[in-house]
Amino acid sequence: MLSDFRFLDEAGPAKVVQIHEPAAGLKAFVVIDNVAAGPSIGGLRMGLEVSAEECFRLARAMTFKNAVAGLPHGGGKSVLVGDPGMADAEKERLIRAFACAARDLKDYIVGPDMGTNERCMAWVHDEIGRAVGLPAVLGGIPLDEIGATGFGLATAIDVAQEFCDVRLDGARIAVQGFGAVGKHAARFLVEKDAILVAASDSHGMVANADGLDVQALIDHKAGGENLASFPGGSGERDAILDVDCDIWIPAARPDVLTEDNVGRLKARMVAQGANIPATPGAESALHQRGVLVLPDFAANAGGVICASVEHHGGNCTLAMQSIEEKLTDNTRTVLQHARDAGTPPRQAALEIAEARVREAMALRRWG
Repeated sequence: MLSDFRFLDEAGPAKVVQIHEPAAGLKAFVVIDNVAAGPSIGGLRMGLEVSAEECFRLARAMTFKNAVAGLPHGGGKSVLVGDPGMADAEKERLIRAFACAARDLKDYIVGPDMGTNERCMAWVHDEIGRAVGLPAVLGGIPLDEIGATGFGLATAIDVAQEFCDVRLDGARIAVQGFGAVGKHAARFLVEKDAILVAASDSHGMVANADGLDVQALIDHKAGGENLASFPGGSGERDAILDVDCDIWIPAARPDVLTEDNVGRLKARMVAQGANIPATPGAESALHQRGVLVLPDFAANAGGVICASVEHHGGNCTLAMQSIEEKLTDNTRTVLQHARDAGTPPRQAALEIAEARVREAMALRRWG
């Protein structure tokens, strides 16, 4: 738990809540990091190995993400202990129990994340009326279905061409985590004439130096299969680290890139589709090698931009326009700041985000 105050600083977290209801089999954490700019938005992540510390780190990432994106929201996150693949009835019962337990956390708006989706958000909304990423039938914008985060990431990568020697036309892409974010990032990048040469999921990897059929991979996964069973696939999921590529996209779990394995990467750009996918030491090593790293909270904000548009009554068209405009402007701002200051992009993005959070805090009574 975070009760030893190790993680407290001037920005937050504002609230840390542990939820434990043994009768319901419910174990969860909610971290509301900062609400100076407005109520916090952040996903509900479900997994067997989630932790309070992970929840805190993700909540802070959401604070910075929302600040860099210029959204009227602070950052929050929740993690729920459970197998995302459990039977639907049991999953519904558990998520509804979580929603009821979080009913009074009115400065936290729940969104989808790893292990949860639009249907899960419908259950949360049904219980407490406070969720985004809802199914279209409920008036929501199904951000995973339209690929909001992947679209934003592809937009950021497109802009990043101005700041490195990678060109999307013919660029070789490897996606670690071919799920809701990774598959759409691959789809949008291929539309920009990039070539997907490798993809992985939790079961394995498939690679082809001549290029993979993105739609065939998406259809394969939609049929309940994993990439290890795709023609040419194998169970060596971590071999994606060794793929010869131009752009490497981590789009799965935190800390997949560490000081111990980052030397295996051959890419010239790393675009972080996942939240906190690399340790600080790994990012430092990449920067020293001249690899351009697009930091998570600056590059993968498409989903939360979409969620904010939905929360404020906008539609899908407006959401995609907002994502393109914000990711284009913000990516260029961050990378130009990094170039001018001679700093890594993450440091530049942090300076921008922290300045915006401080400005918002100064306008609050308890700021």
